[in-house]
Amino acid sequence: MADTKTSEERSLNMSHIRSVNTKPEEIVRKFLFSQGFRYRKNDKRLPGKPDIVLPKYKTVVFVNGCFWHMHNCSRARLPKSNLEYWAPKIQKNIERDQDNYKKLRNMGWKVIIVWECELKKKVANDRLNRLCSEILDVRV
Repeated sequence: MADTKTSEERSLNMSHIRSVNTKPEEIVRKFLFSQGFRYRKNDKRLPGKPDIVLPKYKTVVFVNGCFWHMHNCSRARLPKSNLEYWAPKIQKNIERDQDNYKKLRNMGWKVIIVWECELKKKVANDRLNRLCSEILDVRV
């Protein structure tokens, strides 16, 4: 199926997608702050520039978009058009993510990934509470 948008419309849509301070990131940050956690945002000194860095707990949190990082859910499917562009781009994202996670773990950091789909209203509270347990390393 061909794209339903013109290239100008598609370009405008894509230009509005932010790489930092996204709504899912803000949800996680506000929750963590309300629970008493203090953190740094997007620390450039660490591989992958994690969305949330909790130095006290030697933990980093990545809040990943399901499409951009290819989560195993319904939101993560490649577009049918321009596949020769999207497939390698998403694959590079996945490889870069894995490399950054490995580097962080080798540096002694605990890496936690929160997926965008886990922050939908029905499951958000469970995921956010589980996130706190993961940071504190409490078995759920």
